[in-house]
Amino acid sequence: MLLSKMAAEGGGKEMNEIKTQFTTREGLYKLLSHSEYSRPNRVPFNSQGSNPVRVSFVNVNDQSGNGDRLCFNVGRELYFYIYKGVRKAADLSKPIDKRIYKGTQPTCHDFNHLTATAESVSLLVGFSAGQVQLIDPIKKETSKLFNEERLIDKSRVTCVKWVPGSESLFLVAHSSGNMYLYNVEHTCGTTAPHYQLLKQGESFAVHTCKSKSTRNPLLKWTVGEGALNEFAFSPDGKFLACVSQDGFLRVFNFDSVELHGTMKSYFGGLLCVCWSPDGKYIVIGGEDDLVTVWSFVDCRVIARGHGHKSWVSVVAFDPYTTSVEESDPMEFSGSDEDFQDLHFGRDRANSTQSRLSKRNSTDSRPVSVTYRFGSVGQDTQLCLWDLTEDILFPHQPLSRARTHTNVMNATSPPAGSGGTNPGNNGNSITTPGNSVPPPLPRSNSLPHSAVSNAGSKSSVMDGAIAAGVSKFATLSLHDRKERHHEKDHKRNHSMGHISSKSSDKLNLVTKTKTDPAKTLGTPLCPRMEDVPLLEPLICKKIAHERLTVLIFLEDCIVTACQEGFICTWARPGKVGLLSSQNQANSPSGTVV
Repeated sequence: MLLSKMAAEGGGKEMNEIKTQFTTREGLYKLLSHSEYSRPNRVPFNSQGSNPVRVSFVNVNDQSGNGDRLCFNVGRELYFYIYKGVRKAADLSKPIDKRIYKGTQPTCHDFNHLTATAESVSLLVGFSAGQVQLIDPIKKETSKLFNEERLIDKSRVTCVKWVPGSESLFLVAHSSGNMYLYNVEHTCGTTAPHYQLLKQGESFAVHTCKSKSTRNPLLKWTVGEGALNEFAFSPDGKFLACVSQDGFLRVFNFDSVELHGTMKSYFGGLLCVCWSPDGKYIVIGGEDDLVTVWSFVDCRVIARGHGHKSWVSVVAFDPYTTSVEESDPMEFSGSDEDFQDLHFGRDRANSTQSRLSKRNSTDSRPVSVTYRFGSVGQDTQLCLWDLTEDILFPHQPLSRARTHTNVMNATSPPAGSGGTNPGNNGNSITTPGNSVPPPLPRSNSLPHSAVSNAGSKSSVMDGAIAAGVSKFATLSLHDRKERHHEKDHKRNHSMGHISSKSSDKLNLVTKTKTDPAKTLGTPLCPRMEDVPLLEPLICKKIAHERLTVLIFLEDCIVTACQEGFICTWARPGKVGLLSSQNQANSPSGTVV
């Protein structure tokens, strides 16, 4: 923050000016001040010493065309609103549900998208004292409280998410460095749990709960050293990426409890993590002020981005904005309907996934992809980044191709019509709780693939852990929805074992984890000059307080700052959807 202050003093008024719009290759993004959500009294929250403001979305499919719902926490308060986005002005006077807690603060939350309806939604809320609450803000009910007596863990909940494909399993991370797997159908018991070792590896251990009757937690993960700051499931739900205060990214096969790969920050802790829509890349941010791009297939850092002046608090991929190149536009390898989807934004997330899948198919023409992701930080800046072909495949000559750009188009239907917001049950490809996209393609272009051959063992329930995990599997994994055929899993993600190359990298953790100087310059943490350095497309100061939320929706980008203001940025061509009547009816004092 000192660097940010010095830069502001040196840059004068221009550096301190809050931006309300910015331009990229797609066009103009504009802040909609009347679509800003906050506490009903709109008084800025005194964020000193409070937990980060977080935002969660769900779509309840109520057939009205306005099924999006928004949950956010500010200090000790938790709010649940109808989210109107770019369509109508926010009505802060009518929250569906509002809760004020005493003695503890909400720290994070997550909706179960599989079970959400217009009459009922399941919302998990983690707290600063370690408890997890299951509530229904539509029915205004509190169903259950987990870790109520803090017998399982007394430390702050840092991240909570439903397990993809499951209506009852959820995973909770704590600042103690532990993660716990719960089942909403089971109780937590009246005494502290006893554990039995299930699996141990480089800097992690997994234990099962010893009990005569089934109780929570089903599993206890101990990962790295220091707080476990965030985790994220891969788009297919099979892998789990964790970032910790010790500066390590660790990627696990969730079902078989196997470590797939790891990475070390340039310095300091890692705070946030996100998967690309096709599961091939992971972006990480943290206290080194950098965004780092890690290849899932190669298990290596492929790029770093420098644009922030302080800690990076959130990273997120934008599945709705990507560039697709083809050698000949007349030789489009798809239907006319697919081609229209590509240009005019219908079902864009699925269209993007389809195009990404064609990138490496053997029967399609040459296609290349540019990934778009964003980041926000404690420097109050929003950065957008493009991950381009020359970074992803530096040794592959670029073909002369015509570029088609997936951009937001004014003729595309509103997001509220269903399909692509994170809350939808069927179409989103970025939200872990949703149904799973088509099987992920293997990259034939990457020179050092860590993917095992077709003859290798399946990664699920193999080898020595099969017996130990069988009880857990019977209780929990079988209730996850069927996502992939086993043959697809073997072809695309048979990574239960770790190749010799990856094993060598993982062994470095044990040898050098206590001495950061020894990891610098190794595959765990390449030097700055050893990997490409990305520059942000845009880098704009958009808030007075540190930023804590970045979510990409079909027609807008949602950000939030520690003052408790949730802002909507209309994508190019979307701002015209608002009528003057909506603006006239907006609450007073809504201009940022």
